[in-house]
Amino acid sequence: MLFLHGGFWRQQYDRSHVGPIASALAAEGFPVVTPEYRRTGAPGGGWPGTLDDVAAGVRTVPALVAARTAVDPGRVVLAGHSAGGHLALWAAADLARTDQGVRAVVALAPIADLGAAYHLDLDGGAVAALLGGGPDEFPDRYVRADPLGLVPLRTRLALVHGTRDAHVPVDFSRRFAAAARAAGDTVIGEFPDVEHFSLIDPLTSAFPVVLAAFQAVVPA
Repeated sequence: MLFLHGGFWRQQYDRSHVGPIASALAAEGFPVVTPEYRRTGAPGGGWPGTLDDVAAGVRTVPALVAARTAVDPGRVVLAGHSAGGHLALWAAADLARTDQGVRAVVALAPIADLGAAYHLDLDGGAVAALLGGGPDEFPDRYVRADPLGLVPLRTRLALVHGTRDAHVPVDFSRRFAAAARAAGDTVIGEFPDVEHFSLIDPLTSAFPVVLAAFQAVVPA
């Protein structure tokens, strides 16, 4: 499992952000890797460096792990929280276009609608910082990067999003789930009564819901 951290793609948030949830999932038997990527506010971050790093990681990390363990590099699961959820969905779509694909995607409170996130000015211009501007300025970038327009992903999907999320609207996940189902994807949607960060805290009541979502879509 490649678990991509969130933080609105910004430099000040790194992979330690998802350390507790990654450790908890590993304790449940999931081999977890938390790759890093360049982020906005640092050299090379934003468009296209952030997406390029994630694509490179998805294509190379499984084989590196398999060379040192008994993990099957052909059984890749992508996961992520918030901006990391966006990147996981985007990477799955990117692989689907090359007919490689992944076994499953679990997106926790993902920013699954970049156009809406831009217009809502989430985190004070986070999407504009990632893509260099708005959809009127860079329509091609939004077409290439926005998961909502990239369905079907041709894999099993689980979306978990708290109904009390004040950082990323739960409607993003609901819209994405509806679009993915309409395009033919199999989607599990779970919407617990929690806030944004509860989904990556294994000590909260949200963890059993998150764990069940992984167990539902990840092949045994």
